[in-house]
Amino acid sequence: MVQLKVNNKTTDEIVATQAFTDKKLVYDTQQLNLWYGNHHALKNIDLAIKENEVTAIIGPSGCGKSTYIKTLNRMVELVPSVKTSGKILYRERNIFDADYGVEELRTKVGMVFQKPNPFPKSIYDNIAYGPRIHGIKNKKTLDEIVEQSLRGAAIWNEVKDRLNENAYGLSGGQQQRICIARALAIEPDVILMDEPTSALDPISTLKVEELVQDLKKNYSIIIVTHNMQQAARISDQTAFFLNGEVIEFDQTDTIFSTPSDKRTEDYISGRFG
Repeated sequence: MVQLKVNNKTTDEIVATQAFTDKKLVYDTQQLNLWYGNHHALKNIDLAIKENEVTAIIGPSGCGKSTYIKTLNRMVELVPSVKTSGKILYRERNIFDADYGVEELRTKVGMVFQKPNPFPKSIYDNIAYGPRIHGIKNKKTLDEIVEQSLRGAAIWNEVKDRLNENAYGLSGGQQQRICIARALAIEPDVILMDEPTSALDPISTLKVEELVQDLKKNYSIIIVTHNMQQAARISDQTAFFLNGEVIEFDQTDTIFSTPSDKRTEDYISGRFG
């Protein structure tokens, strides 16, 4: 098929660009500020995060990246003396509105932490825990959810004959995928990941990265990572945080090839951080 060109772009490239810009926003952060007591940890954060993409948050230690994603499901409020200003719109609704229940938000926004944290229960009970909390008691339904979630986390074939064994008996990489399956079991819209591979070996890291790429077909994923190569490999958009501010936010290819801010260039080239 002959490709027409308009302004040096093929028709396929134009269609792809249009599809990218037409994606809906899952989160729209507007002038978010956050303080831990007197410490101003996040400063005037503006970020628009699109659905069905992997958005990476990078930056040196202490720059606010983990604090930011913990505001997205309001987990940061568990820390004493936290106060915020500004808005975080999730699907066009401000999560800080008085009538927006934390439980409702966290049902839609799952979280995977830096260190695998399975419950001290069987593999089956780890995955069934969330659905049971939400009132699902039927054994057949739970069986289906457990299998579907483990398949979604690409670990079903490894554990299908061990469902009644304690999840602590699994390797670190397997435990992390169990935690991802546990997040999937409540059918979230968004999955937040806070350095999910930093405690894993290279083979397990690769499996989680492959899983993230597959999951974005059905979920929006926001991942904090200290590994810039990982961000370059798996994300569609990247935000660079420094001293509580967003220095630059753009398509990942642009951030890593032609950043517009010298501080971004200095960080990704290893001059600091």
